[in-house]
Amino acid sequence: MSGIYYRQYSGEADLPYIMDLVQSELSEPYVIYTFRYFLHQWPHLSFLAYPSDPATSAPVGVIVCKQSMHREASNRGYIAMLSVSKDWRKRGIGYTLVKNSLDAMKEDGVEEIVLETEYDNSAALSLYESLGFIREKRLYRFYLNGKDAFRLVLSVPHTYSDDSSDSTGSSPDSVRSSSSLRRSPYRAIRVSPYDYDEDEVSSR
Repeated sequence: MSGIYYRQYSGEADLPYIMDLVQSELSEPYVIYTFRYFLHQWPHLSFLAYPSDPATSAPVGVIVCKQSMHREASNRGYIAMLSVSKDWRKRGIGYTLVKNSLDAMKEDGVEEIVLETEYDNSAALSLYESLGFIREKRLYRFYLNGKDAFRLVLSVPHTYSDDSSDSTGSSPDSVRSSSSLRRSPYRAIRVSPYDYDEDEVSSR
């Protein structure tokens, strides 16, 4: 989206802004260790959105993700948190944040990407389904507030290319600022002993 600046998570200084955004917009409570679990291990999968230069403004949107080996040794991406400030919604920010993270996970060879969101969150469901996610199952009383959730899944074709440009010469990172986003080398890992299952956290 024109006028919005996107960049990857860059370190602990971003954490207070991320926590403020997530805690103010989502009803599910998270402790600081939950945020650090994701951000310290998969910093390149998380992105922030700013209305102008980050040096002079606070973020208005954030996405937090992870990637690890799942059952049957599948390389799985997971969208844990997505939040856009109410005053900045309906401008394509959520879509672009998700797209950035999807591209980053695909470049790392994921086979599928999953998330959970409240069963009655029509805006979130519409967003994810526009990106190809399908509803895998309904999870009853999934959240602490008693609400049900839908688990959504996006299957990633094995033919996905790691090349930085396609046959037309355009870059998949063109929506992002190439000067500020640096892809770090990554391989999916099995995290232990302090590993969250996807049933324990949600993107809402």
